[in-house]
Amino acid sequence: MARRLTAASLACLLAACPAVADRSAAPVAPTGGAVVAAQAVPAAQAVPGECGGAPARAGRPPADPHGPEPGQVGRALRELRERLDTLAAPVPDTVVVPTWVHVLTDGRRPPEAAVRSQIATLNAAYGGAHGGVATGVRFDLKGVTVTRNAEWFAHPVTHETAMKAALRKGGPETLNLYIAQLGQLVLGYSTYPFWYDRDPTLDGVLLDWRTLPGGSLRNFNRGFTGVHEIGHWLGLFHTFDNGCQEPGDGIDDTPPQATPSGGCPRGKDSCPGAGPDAIHNFMDYTYDACMREFTAGQGVRMREMWVAYRGSGTAGAAR
Repeated sequence: MARRLTAASLACLLAACPAVADRSAAPVAPTGGAVVAAQAVPAAQAVPGECGGAPARAGRPPADPHGPEPGQVGRALRELRERLDTLAAPVPDTVVVPTWVHVLTDGRRPPEAAVRSQIATLNAAYGGAHGGVATGVRFDLKGVTVTRNAEWFAHPVTHETAMKAALRKGGPETLNLYIAQLGQLVLGYSTYPFWYDRDPTLDGVLLDWRTLPGGSLRNFNRGFTGVHEIGHWLGLFHTFDNGCQEPGDGIDDTPPQATPSGGCPRGKDSCPGAGPDAIHNFMDYTYDACMREFTAGQGVRMREMWVAYRGSGTAGAAR
């Protein structure tokens, strides 16, 4: 879901249902060791309709509507076309994203194997290994930093500016992935590429460490929260953004979708006549086990956004 919690930073908050998900008690991971589940931390087990009517993965704090700001998709598409016309640069068939992972810890943190598994999960998902298409996007891990700071670990949104200013590497072409512990409702968040010029320091993606492959958040522990959030970092909106109204999510081959999906629904078709909802798409809100694909149009859009905002020809590319 899209909202702006801080000056210019949050594109998406993936949420577990507050009525059934108690994420305040975290599992313990000894430094350098495997995750030890000191207490089971259930994620949302609800079906659509729970969480006060919201789907399970779309549970949200009060006054936090899911979806983009009004008109944001249309404005983003118009600006994208203008920038592509100005740059007159070809859209590449492949994009390699230099990636830095910044692990925050208060003594608890994912093992290094889970971090590397997250990168492998990204490459498998964006490479079409689970279904759908190969998007042409690949992630090249440049390094992993580990920072012991209890406040940054437990309250990364509150300390976002200081944390990112201290840890961020590279320019708009570099994915900075921050791993910490988010609140009860939030699995991860991201910035959009078209926010970069506004505040380069805040650019990046933040994930709850328990969503990494093998993490403790049942139904959200295959690393697909990272796949989803990085989709936003590369310029994708949710499949359900704008509901059944034009321009939807701005992608021609994703059917319009009135509502986010929870769990793994069967036969969901929330905009009749436009085709069934893309419940298996990484940019919906289904359980990790239900997610498996990007579309060809999404692959093209990410590579277009790369040229317009993150490629070597864009402003600020070298820092």
